[in-house]
Amino acid sequence: MKSETAPLSRSALLTLQRATHVTLHLIATELVDLDLTASEINALANLADREGRTVSQLGAAVGARPTTLTSVLDRLERRGHITRGPRAGDRRSVVIELTDSGHATAAVITQTLTDLEARTLGHLPRQAVAGFYAVLDALTKEGS
Repeated sequence: MKSETAPLSRSALLTLQRATHVTLHLIATELVDLDLTASEINALANLADREGRTVSQLGAAVGARPTTLTSVLDRLERRGHITRGPRAGDRRSVVIELTDSGHATAAVITQTLTDLEARTLGHLPRQAVAGFYAVLDALTKEGS
């Protein structure tokens, strides 16, 4: 029986990995003045909606284990971008929130990502972008 999948000469996953590296480089170049790592940028971008998150919630959003995220949060806290405190009604749970400095930095990050996305995806048909998101969603669900 003949396989209906694409030949491995053009792997979607390898192409995604290559695109990820290029995208991270573009983001780092655009945001070099913030002096943040890719992980710090990711964390702040995911907190930009002003909703406090627990370490495990933020870890799920950024795709990192809580133990890995701790060092990122330590650096962001030292720089004054976040605070960590007990969750109301559950002292065992720590909530991460942006400070005023964190909000300002997250706003710069969000605008930069919006501009970069518009430049790189803006010329594509809506259906192509919708298909792209469908692929990303499928890969995200597979990894969950």
